[in-house]
Amino acid sequence: MDRRQYLGLSFAQLTPLLIPGNGYSWSAVQNATKEAHADIVIVGGSVGGVAAALAACRNQLKVILTEETRWIGGQLTSQAVPPDEHPWIEQFGCTRNYRQFRDDVRAYYRRHYPLTEAARANRYLNPGNANVSRLCHEPRVALAVLLASLAPYVSSGQLTLLTEHRPIRAEVDRDQVKSVQLLNQQTGKEIGVTAKYFVDATELGELLSLSKTESVIGFESQKQTSEPSAPAKAEPLNQQAITFCFALDYRQNENHTIEKPEQYAFWRDYIPQLKPSWPGKLLSWEMSEPVRLNKRQVSFSPTTAGTGLNLWHYRRLIDRSQFTEGSYASDITLVNWPQNDYWLGPIVGVSDAEKKKHLEGAKQLSKSLIYWLQTEAPREGDKQGWPGLKLRGDIVGSEDGLALYPYIRESRRIVAKFTILEQHVSTAIRQKEIPKGQALRAVSFADSVGIGSYRIDLHPSTAGNNYIDVSSLPFQIPLGALIPIRVKNLFPACKNIGTTHITNGCYRLHPVEWNIGEAVGLLLAYSIKQKQIPQGISEKPPLLKMFQQFLIRNGIELRWPEITPR
Repeated sequence: MDRRQYLGLSFAQLTPLLIPGNGYSWSAVQNATKEAHADIVIVGGSVGGVAAALAACRNQLKVILTEETRWIGGQLTSQAVPPDEHPWIEQFGCTRNYRQFRDDVRAYYRRHYPLTEAARANRYLNPGNANVSRLCHEPRVALAVLLASLAPYVSSGQLTLLTEHRPIRAEVDRDQVKSVQLLNQQTGKEIGVTAKYFVDATELGELLSLSKTESVIGFESQKQTSEPSAPAKAEPLNQQAITFCFALDYRQNENHTIEKPEQYAFWRDYIPQLKPSWPGKLLSWEMSEPVRLNKRQVSFSPTTAGTGLNLWHYRRLIDRSQFTEGSYASDITLVNWPQNDYWLGPIVGVSDAEKKKHLEGAKQLSKSLIYWLQTEAPREGDKQGWPGLKLRGDIVGSEDGLALYPYIRESRRIVAKFTILEQHVSTAIRQKEIPKGQALRAVSFADSVGIGSYRIDLHPSTAGNNYIDVSSLPFQIPLGALIPIRVKNLFPACKNIGTTHITNGCYRLHPVEWNIGEAVGLLLAYSIKQKQIPQGISEKPPLLKMFQQFLIRNGIELRWPEITPR
C-alpha cells in the first residue's frame, strides 16, 4: 500500500497497524532487542518530529521516531489543537507536504464521513466551521492522516515507530551525542538507540537537557537581545501558560455533570493577578483583549448564535449542519480558551515534583472549567450552567476526558548559531527601519529554509505578564537558527530552535513547526547523501545554495511574495 491506499482505511482499521495495543506485535525492536540503530533518531513525535521523519524517509534514510504518548502529532493530536494558520494558507506560505496533509484531512472526511452534498463539494471544507481555523478538525483524523503517511515506511522496515517511549538518558562524547536511552512506559523496559544524527522533536526540549546541549528557557533580558518587549532582567522561569484542552458536545435535557474537581473552589473564585490587570475572575465571560488588554466580553451558547464572540464556535471541531441529518446529536467543540490557560508555575527548568504539581494544577483548572460550565456559568434568562454538556474523551483519546498532553507554547530553545529577534520580524520596528517607498518586509535571511507568518502571540505567563501581542511581518526561517553553537549531531525540529521568548510567539504554530521539522529532515538527508556536515552547508555559500535548491525541489518555499503585514 502507498499513502493513498492507507488513507482509504478508517481510523479503527488503520490504528492497529501502527499503534501498539492488545498484544499486537508491532515492533521487532520492542519485542526482541535492547538496542537499535538508524541513520537518524528523532526523539519526539511532535508536528515537527513527524515532518522530519517523513522528509528523511522520502529520501531513503532509515529512521527511528519515538513519542512518549500513544499518539504522534503533538499540537495536532495529543494536544488536540486544530491548526493556527495565516490568512494565505490555502494559496501559499507552507511546504508542499504540509499542504498535502491539509488536503488529506479533507479527503479523509469526504471518504469516511456522511457530509452533505454542499459540504462535500466545498474545496475548502472546514469540518468545524470554527472562528479561529480554516481547517478545524478532530485530532484523531489528523492522527489517521499522519499514520497513513508513515505507514508505507513502517511496513517496509525503513521507519521504526516507538510510541509510549520516553527519553531518560543520553550518552555524549565531547560534541557528539552517541546514544539515547528510552523507557518503554508500558513495560518498564529500556532500549538504547544510536544514529549518525539525532533530532530533538520533544515538546519541552527534553533531549537538549539530557545531552547538555546549550539552551535557554523563559524570558531573555533587553541587555541580551535589545528587544523592546523584553524585561530589564532575564527571567528563565517566566514561561507561557500551558493548557489541557478538551472536547464537548451538548445533549439538551440530559445531565452529564462531572464529579466536582478537588480544586474547584479555588478556581471558581480565582482572580488573576497579572500586569496589566485582568478584568475579573478567570472563570467568567470577561477577559483581557490580547492586543489592547482592555476588557473583552464574550458569550457562550451551544444552541444559539450568541452575542459577539461565541466561544462554542471558536474552535468547533464538528459543525453538525455540514453532515447529513441525524449524523450528530450536537456540534462538537474543542475548548482551548483563556479560561483554561494555566500560568501559576512553569514546567521547564523546575524539579520533577514542581512540574508534577503544575501539570496537576493545569488539569484541575480544565476540569473546574468543565464543572463551572455545567453548573454555574451564567446563561440566558438568569439561568446557570449547561448540565447537558458532555465531556468527549473519545475525541481526544483519553480516559479522563482531557487531551493526552498539555498544549505547550514554549520549550527549551537551543543557543543557536543565529538567534531570531523581535527586531527581525516586528512590523513597528521594520516600519522605522525601511526607507519610504520600499516594500515593508521582515529581515531577509540569505540562508532561508522556509517561511511562516503569525503575530507574536504570547499568552499570560508564570511571572504574571498579561498577553504580549505584537504585529509581525511574514518571515523566513534561517538555517542558522537550527544549528547549535557546539554540539555537532543534534538538531532541533519544533519550538526549540534559536528564537527568543518573544519571537517564539510567532514561530511556534503548526505550519511553521512542520516547516522546521521538514527542513531539518531534509538537511540531514542532504548531508548524508553529499557526505557533508550540516554546519559546513550552513557556512559555505556554494553548498548552501545547492541545499536550498534541494529544498525547493522538495516543495519548501523560501521567499514570500508581496503581502500585507499581520
